[in-house]
This record gives sequence, structure tokens and C-alpha cells, in this order.
Amino acid sequence: MDRRSLLTLLQSGLVASAASVVLPSFALAADKKDKRPVALLVPLTGPRAQLGLSMRQAALLAENSAFVRVFDTAGTAPGAAAAAAEALKIRPALILGPLGAPEVPAVSSTIAGRVPIIAFSNDSVLRSPGTYIFGITAGQVTSAILRYARSRGVRSVAVIDDGSAWSAAASVAAGQAERELGLRIRVLEVRPGQPTPDAGDAPDAVLIAGSGEPVLAAARNLKASGIQLLGTMQGLDYRPEALETLAGAWIASPDPAAFGIFASEYAARNGGDPGAIAALAYDAAGIANTLRGAGMLGPEGLLDSKGFHCVTGPVRFRTDGSVARDFAVLAATGSGYETVAISSGS
Repeated sequence: MDRRSLLTLLQSGLVASAASVVLPSFALAADKKDKRPVALLVPLTGPRAQLGLSMRQAALLAENSAFVRVFDTAGTAPGAAAAAAEALKIRPALILGPLGAPEVPAVSSTIAGRVPIIAFSNDSVLRSPGTYIFGITAGQVTSAILRYARSRGVRSVAVIDDGSAWSAAASVAAGQAERELGLRIRVLEVRPGQPTPDAGDAPDAVLIAGSGEPVLAAARNLKASGIQLLGTMQGLDYRPEALETLAGAWIASPDPAAFGIFASEYAARNGGDPGAIAALAYDAAGIANTLRGAGMLGPEGLLDSKGFHCVTGPVRFRTDGSVARDFAVLAATGSGYETVAISSGS
């Protein structure tokens, strides 16, 4: 054998040896990727089936379909408990759902702490260690808009409680933020057919957490008063006449631009317009996808202090089951809404 042939054999042997080391190494890395599924618990039958279907479609935009297993809750507590029991059989890394507040305790008791739950309800009372309330709450957006208003020099706020559950929760949150933010808060309960309560001294700002004509009526009344109008995402109104009326108001909401990108992607894949609840499913599945890629799919990954960038706003999970969310602060103009700041919710 000549020198050239010997070198050729040695080189081929070295290459083969390198391949025998490197290729199993890559294969091992692939094998180590967390392939546990996530269980999505949504209503696919019953009155909210259409919403559940849109949530499923949104989740599949954000996470590999091979890793998403969907279970029908039928929108009821017994249905949610049964769905959770079925989900446990596949040994999921995370439970995404359920949707309705009555379903959350049923799922939590069935799961019994074995798997982290990212529930889509916005009833913060239902939170507990391992059961995270992922829905956007009135307390979160109220905290965000009050925090921004205080940074702009607002010291006193009249909060209008119109009797709705959302408005009542916003009023409670405003009261809780009073000392923390150094604000003077007065809650005015306004009910149809009852005399309007005395507002006392003129406040720096009026917060109306609700939506519809009461918000627009307040905006008209405040136009020439110098009092700042504050609102939450419920009050967003894109009609030209509403935009003209709301011009100058400050409103806390998920970033419309981020939601628009998600909505376009959803429409291109599925047709139709997704709502904010579908965006929650997209975000929850996206968090699962991010954690899977980082090799941190589990409770420790969820509690990462860096948090997660989401369509519904950057979020951070807390050990007590609450979720902190940041919001865009929008200034209404005659032609739309302009993002002027980012503010942290409770």
C-alpha cells in the first residue's frame, strides 16, 4: 500500500469516527427535547362551541399541532372535570384552560396540583398556587391606567361604578391602588333610574371602566371641563363619531398593533376574525412553545422572572396563581388610537 492510499484510508476512518461521535450527539439532543403534550381544555360542544373552536385554531397557530391535545369541556363544570381527568391520561406538561369561571375549580380539584393550569378565566378570586388566572382582569387594566395617570400628575380620580361586574371589579381595584399610588379615589355608584350622586370637588380625572353610550356621554360632558377621561379596553370604540367624542381620553388595553398581527395570521389560516379570548389561547400555547424550546416546560419555567411577550401584553406568572400583565396606554384621537406608553397592571 502506498502512502497516498494509506492517507486516504486514514482520512476516511477519521471522518467515519467523527461521524460516529457527532451524529449520535445531535440525535441525543433531539431525543432530549421535551415531547410531552399540552392539554387544551375548551368547549367544543354546547353554547360556546364556536368560541372554543376559535381558541383551538388560535392555539395551533402558536404551538406544533403534534404537541396539542384538545379536550371538550362542553362549557360546564362536570364537563371540565371529565376533560381534565382524560387529559391526565396523556401526562401533559401543562393544562391550558378551562374557559369559564365555574369550570376552574372543577379542573383544579381534578388535577390536584399535578400539572400547572393556565386558566382563561378573568376571575382573579379563583387563583391558587399552580392554577394561574390568565384572562385579562378589570383589576389589571385599572391598575395600569391609574399608574399612568399618576405619572402624568393626576392626584384625584372619580371612578364610575355602573353596576356591571367589570365596573365593580375596577372600583375595588382602584380602591386598592389608592395608597400605593398616592391617589385620592372616590367611587360613584351610578344606577339607571336613580339620582346621580354628588361628585363633590372636581377631580383631576374620571375613570369609566365600562363601555358603550355611558362612556361617550361622559366624554361629551367632560370636553370643556379640563377633567381627564380614563378608560379600559372595554371602552375602545372605532366608529368615527365615537373617536371624535373620545379624543384625548387615555385608555389601557392590549396593544392593538400586536393584536392586529395575530388577527391577520389567524384570518389567513382560518378565515374570520378572532377575539381577545382566542388571543389568550394563542398566547398560552406560545408560552408552552417557548418553554419547550428552552427545555423548561413546567412550573419552574412558567415562574421565570423575565416573563413572556404576548399578544395580550407582556406577562409574568406569580407563585400565588396571579399573572401580572403590562398594557399599552392609548390616547384617543379623531382618527384612531395612538400608543403613548406602556404601563404595568396589578
